[in-house]
Amino acid sequence: MTHPLRFGIWAAVHGSRAAHHDPDEPDDASWDRNRALVLEAEALGFDAVLVAQHTANPYDDERDQLEAWTACAALAALTRRIEIIAAIKPGLYHPVVLAKMALQIEHIARGRFALNLVNAWNRAEFERAGLPFPAHDDRYAYGAEWIGLVDRLMRGERVTQTGPHFQVTDYQLRPAGSFRPRPTIYLGGESEPARALAAEQADVWFINGQPLDDVAALIADVAGRPAANAPLRYGLSAFVIARETDAAAKDEHARLLALADRDAGLRADTRARTDAASVMFAKTDAAASRHVGTNGGTAAGLVGSYDTVAARIRAFHAAGIELFMLQFQPFEAEMRRFAEQVLPRVR
Repeated sequence: MTHPLRFGIWAAVHGSRAAHHDPDEPDDASWDRNRALVLEAEALGFDAVLVAQHTANPYDDERDQLEAWTACAALAALTRRIEIIAAIKPGLYHPVVLAKMALQIEHIARGRFALNLVNAWNRAEFERAGLPFPAHDDRYAYGAEWIGLVDRLMRGERVTQTGPHFQVTDYQLRPAGSFRPRPTIYLGGESEPARALAAEQADVWFINGQPLDDVAALIADVAGRPAANAPLRYGLSAFVIARETDAAAKDEHARLLALADRDAGLRADTRARTDAASVMFAKTDAAASRHVGTNGGTAAGLVGSYDTVAARIRAFHAAGIELFMLQFQPFEAEMRRFAEQVLPRVR
């Protein structure tokens, strides 16, 4: 079954997604900017917003950083249609507390809330706060127990469970199930533990931006596994550069690459704080000289004329991608361009 084609945006939680020295893109992670951005995205016809979770700016802790969950609660009250997806790092929240927060935002949004489970990669975020930062696969084992509890609690079940990491006794949360059985669960990550957890617990698996053949192979691998919440759906992160012609888009890509070169020091500092086992960074390190944007960015190939970008989106959709989670720069202007020029071509 082919699911409807959907488009979302990454909120500007730490400012720029491609180059921090772009004169056309404010390095602005403020609530005011994000509120206006998401309200405009909803009005333009976008279907979702992903609010990535960081406590301090992961690139430079002197820069501002939007807090994901309080922002999502406010966005839930301000919007009417758009899906609000909050990223969550299990090591920062007890599952009972997080499940209660998720149910409250679900209630405010009247059934439009989702959480995106991510395996934290920024060691400093945990270690500087005195929090444990286990090895990569151990974090996924922790996350599997964590999300299993959150799932049941969000469904309103009365939960008693004793596991390696959590002991919960006779716990039940209300209100629950007011709009659907529970909020949607997204999961990011491409390692073997991430793929297994996606099949076991998620509704939607997020894939980082990369070429079509690689995405199709990842989908084939995970689609072949038994899925607890079948059928598992798929999302793709991508940075878009769309212009009248392929040549003009290529020129803009080259401009952003040149600007991104000035961020080499920031990237090196970030990489030094990153878990060496992170699959995302292993892939993006090798491609940093050719692509801009986070989480794969332009590696997905959505760079070209309006017709070229539309054709590539249709090809990804045919391979199984339902939701495209998009980045732009300068964000507001390029988001409008995409809505005006590309959305009509694919819808």
